[in-house]
Amino acid sequence: MTLVMTEPLSITLFAPRGRMGRAIADAAAHDEVVLIASDDTAIGDVLVDFSVPQALQASLARAVSTRTPLLIGTTGLDAGADIEIAEAARLIPVLRAANTSLGVALLSDLVERAARVLGEAWDIEIVEMHHRAKVDAPSGTALALGEAAATGRGIALADHSEHGRDASHLARAPGAIGFASLRGGTVAGDHDVIFAGPEERLILSHRAESRAIFARGAIAAARFLKGKPAGLYSMADVISAA
Repeated sequence: MTLVMTEPLSITLFAPRGRMGRAIADAAAHDEVVLIASDDTAIGDVLVDFSVPQALQASLARAVSTRTPLLIGTTGLDAGADIEIAEAARLIPVLRAANTSLGVALLSDLVERAARVLGEAWDIEIVEMHHRAKVDAPSGTALALGEAAATGRGIALADHSEHGRDASHLARAPGAIGFASLRGGTVAGDHDVIFAGPEERLILSHRAESRAIFARGAIAAARFLKGKPAGLYSMADVISAA
């Protein structure tokens, strides 16, 4: 897969001092990407927001008012945020990604295919682990993988997900998609999607070794988003365009 492009790109980081902001700045220095300060009156080709849910309205307002494409990597957003993002996408191109790793984007595609082929005879469990400071669980990536599995099965994840089992008499519901979250250390992000069938298991996994992979994927996504018409996009669109 080749996503390297030579076309000039400038981006404005909405949260330049956050973990991802710093990682994207480091990646930009090696990819001929121009960073424009978030407090500058000018704005880049793409506005990138990897901040916190409470800041979403501000980044949406700035992107819409300047008609600038917006990449949203913030996780832990609620249903109200879904509506606000959809409304903004009617006016500008918006790419929303719980995880900007290109490997995770491909994993989501594989999970959807596997769920479609294997069917309900195979139980699905999603296990994720992140660093001790992560505040949302399950991770946005785990939920996105769950959505991929649900799409493959033609069901709604909200009606079939099981979270944090901790009691007795918790027999697994038929067709359920289970989630387990682990936290500790400095783990950048581990995700396993387990398909447990009759006398065999298929495990699809991704291991993030540093935030650099998310930063590189975010820059690839920003390049994809530049010049696109208004609409709501995902990392699946990025890898499909490769």
